[in-house]
Parts: sequence; C-alpha cells; structure tokens
Amino acid sequence: MDNRIILTDETGQETEMEIVLTFDDEEHNRKYVLVKDPSDEADDVFAFSYDEDGNLEPVTDPDEFEICEEVLGAFEEETNG
Repeated sequence: MDNRIILTDETGQETEMEIVLTFDDEEHNRKYVLVKDPSDEADDVFAFSYDEDGNLEPVTDPDEFEICEEVLGAFEEETNG
C-alpha cells in the first residue's frame, strides 16, 4: 500500500503528505483520510473527507473534526500500546 499522497493548494504548490489512516463514518456516510507532512517537525495531522472519485475536502465542521480526532486518538493508542 502506498502511504503517500500529493496535495495541491490553491496556488498550485504541491506537498507530498504521508497518509496516517483512512476510515469510513457509516453513520454520516463519509470517508476520511488523515495525513501529515513528514518534513514538518510539529507532526500536525490534517483531516480531509473524500468522495468515490478521490476528491478531497478539508474537514471544517467541528463535529466531523471531533470524529476524526477520536479515531486518531484510538489509532495512536492502539499502535503505541
């Protein structure tokens, strides 16, 4: 599995990001991908929703963002033991 994705911002600048995890929220019928910039020392994780065609949209809704934070927290807890 390729765990890299290229994101292009509104100015056309491309950034290679590392996929942390993907998950589906069946309750809201949404798919999410959480990514981080491997060159960023802050290790920030960014959340996007995506559709069947792979179109990404940043998560801006506070409820959706909370879901992403909860899933990331559970994932980190599981992987870090």
